[in-house]
Amino acid sequence: QVQFVESGGGLVQAGGSLRLSCALSGNTFTYSTIAWYRQAPGKQREFVAAIDGGGNTNYADFVKGRFTISRNIAKNTMWLQINSLKPEDTAVYYCNGRFRQGSWGQGTQVTVSS
Repeated sequence: QVQFVESGGGLVQAGGSLRLSCALSGNTFTYSTIAWYRQAPGKQREFVAAIDGGGNTNYADFVKGRFTISRNIAKNTMWLQINSLKPEDTAVYYCNGRFRQGSWGQGTQVTVSS
């Protein structure tokens, strides 16, 4: 099994930036493509961005150049750099596999004030 632990969230003003981190442990080789997701209050969890073992990335349409996903396979770590934050980015952010998911972690809360 793989464990996903998210960190780096916080309260920021609109226009600010955050860098979220995701630490993987366990049988990490079973997840070649990993991703960030988010869940806003009262909404379903949605896909944000993914990155595969070769560094190829894929983003949700709403990202529009504001988010950058990256990873260090050797360190079993993934990041999500979020710039130009908007109030609608307020959500709990999670990391997990892209094409199949393991257990969900606690996530990290991102709150953007207007």
